[in-house]
This record gives sequence, structure tokens and C-alpha cells, in this order.
Amino acid sequence: MATATTTDWGPIIAAVVLFILLSPGFLFQLPARARVVELGNMGTSGLSILVHAILYFCVLTIVVVAIGVHVYSAKPDPID
Repeated sequence: MATATTTDWGPIIAAVVLFILLSPGFLFQLPARARVVELGNMGTSGLSILVHAILYFCVLTIVVVAIGVHVYSAKPDPID
């Protein structure tokens, strides 16, 4: 009897989307060079990398652990 194996892609998809959206300078930069927040300037600094990394970790933890995003894909085992 063949069984299907399932893979949970939810945390991977959430991590990739958040990594793209929370890249410093892509949508916003916090803190910016001249102001507190700049939108879409495609610039970065060491402090903004640190702030965005902390934001990324917090939001990813909330999405994966607290909300529990799950996307399952099943693939059948090969027939022996």
C-alpha cells in the first residue's frame, strides 16, 4: 500500500515573502539617513539592516508560530 508524503511549505513561503518585503530600502527604510522613515529609496545602512532583521524575526515568528501558516503539498511515493 502506497502512502503519500506531505511537506509543509507554509514557513518557507512566509520567510521568502517577508525577506523580500522587509529588505531595507525596498518598500521602506527604518531608520533612514535624513528622516525616520523613507519610502522606496533603495538605500541602506548598518542600523537599518539591524532594525529590519529584528522586524523580520518578530514578524516571521508571529506568522509561523502564533498564527500557524501551513501550506501542504503531497506527492505520492513511487511504486515499488
